[in-house]
Amino acid sequence: MADHPSQLASARELRADARHNRARILDAARETFAARGLDAPMVAIARRAGVGVATLYRRFPSRESLITEVFGEELAACASVVDEALADPDPWRGFRAAIEKVCAMQVADRGFTDAFLTAFPDAVDYERTRVRAERGLAEMVRRAKATGRLRADFDVADLVLLFRANCGLIAGAGEGVEAASRRLVAYLLQSFGAGHAEPLPPPPPLTLGHLTRRA
Repeated sequence: MADHPSQLASARELRADARHNRARILDAARETFAARGLDAPMVAIARRAGVGVATLYRRFPSRESLITEVFGEELAACASVVDEALADPDPWRGFRAAIEKVCAMQVADRGFTDAFLTAFPDAVDYERTRVRAERGLAEMVRRAKATGRLRADFDVADLVLLFRANCGLIAGAGEGVEAASRRLVAYLLQSFGAGHAEPLPPPPPLTLGHLTRRA
């Protein structure tokens, strides 16, 4: 027996309402994570979206699933930045450009760094993109060093120091955060050049994963 027209209309309304709620949740999550980081309470996201917590969890059963959805595009953008750097015929120029762009992403979205580096085993595509970006960063460093323009004692761990420093700056710079970040990055990029740099102490035992650790 065919569905009654009123039933079909009701079903369409429910689907439209579900899509609307989902979009509101994603917008609210993006804004909340950007302002408060990935530890922001789920109830705060639901409140900002104007939906109940139960509705939020029906759409996204875990924090990880919500984060994966929210930051998927940003992660893909970061991976693209690294790919562009590797495609640049001038590895040193590509290296500098990639660092500037990733740091700008950190400024634009406080939750981005954690989302980039947090492992979500169930999100296969997300995890593959993240790993590709990490490997690309290491290759970017190797190529820049091979030109002789990046100091020979530079280590991938120095990228962690740079990103951590930028994160710390972002947390306390207030309205001047964009200008402060650009200046910090410019200072550090100058120090990365080979030139007549003095030898550095050994690099710390840091990996990109340390960026998500609070301690």
